[in-house]
Amino acid sequence: MSTTEEPRHRAAQEATEPAGPESGAESGARKRRPRRSFLPYGMILPAAALELLIHIVPMILGIYIAFTSLTQLTIRNWTSAPFVGLENFVQGLDPGGALGSDLFQSLFRTTVYTALVVGLSWALGMAAAVSLNTRFRGRGVLRTLFLVPYALPVYVAAIIWAFMFNQRDGMINRLLVQDLGLVDDRPFWLIGENAFWVLVIVSVWRLWPFAFLMLLAALQSIPEDMYEAAAIDGASTWKRFTRITLPMVRSANAVVLLVMGLWTFNEFNIPFLLFGDTSPDSARLISPFIYEHSFVNWNFGLGAAMSVLLLIALIIASAVYVRLVLPKGRGND
Repeated sequence: MSTTEEPRHRAAQEATEPAGPESGAESGARKRRPRRSFLPYGMILPAAALELLIHIVPMILGIYIAFTSLTQLTIRNWTSAPFVGLENFVQGLDPGGALGSDLFQSLFRTTVYTALVVGLSWALGMAAAVSLNTRFRGRGVLRTLFLVPYALPVYVAAIIWAFMFNQRDGMINRLLVQDLGLVDDRPFWLIGENAFWVLVIVSVWRLWPFAFLMLLAALQSIPEDMYEAAAIDGASTWKRFTRITLPMVRSANAVVLLVMGLWTFNEFNIPFLLFGDTSPDSARLISPFIYEHSFVNWNFGLGAAMSVLLLIALIIASAVYVRLVLPKGRGND
């Protein structure tokens, strides 16, 4: 074989030889890549299907019903309910009409209720978290006891509170009238003007352990050296709280307040269990108000329209809150 043909023969021989173990591993890894890329999608597929079935599809149907006159007369064949366009929205947003006036009053009452419940729950949760963030005997027992209202089912808790606020045999009136003698007559708690304050008390009792749990977890991430250095420099307890604690848990505070605000604004279970199908005027929140017009008055189109308006208002409020309050990561606008 000549010297010019030898390189050609060697190149042809290498091309016809089977691949070694390293090249085989590379080809096997190359074949497995597409299968691994579909694994995350396959794992979230059940959750996505349930989200579509439970939330997205009913929401789309609710938006469609908001543009129809779906009442007890047309519920049997709801797909052929008359299309009324924006009539339900105009009726709900008209402040001069009876429905629009009640809707705006309920919206204002719900806003005040949300501010009171979220503010008091955050204050109690922060105070408890700061108090139980230090080591002392019995701290674990107190932490467990503080979480009982959050662990107790809301239906059980609301029914117990309804019995306690009963006008005739409730424990609250027994304590105020017979034991302490603060009032002469047994007040009505679940009707009239007192119903709003009962709703606030029960909601705060139910919600504040969530704020306590979240804020306690955030406080435990603060190094103790910072507090020790501040104490050595002569900083008071209040200054350590305002200069170290609050800035360090700002992100947790923003998320906790947003979540509690959305939960409280949409609260339905507690007023429904305390007052029944129809809440007193002083405690008629927006969600029970929509339920009353949908399932008590059987005007599903109007109730769906008010639900859509509430959804739009909450989306806008949440977007503004996230934009202005939540801390922005590096590189975000």
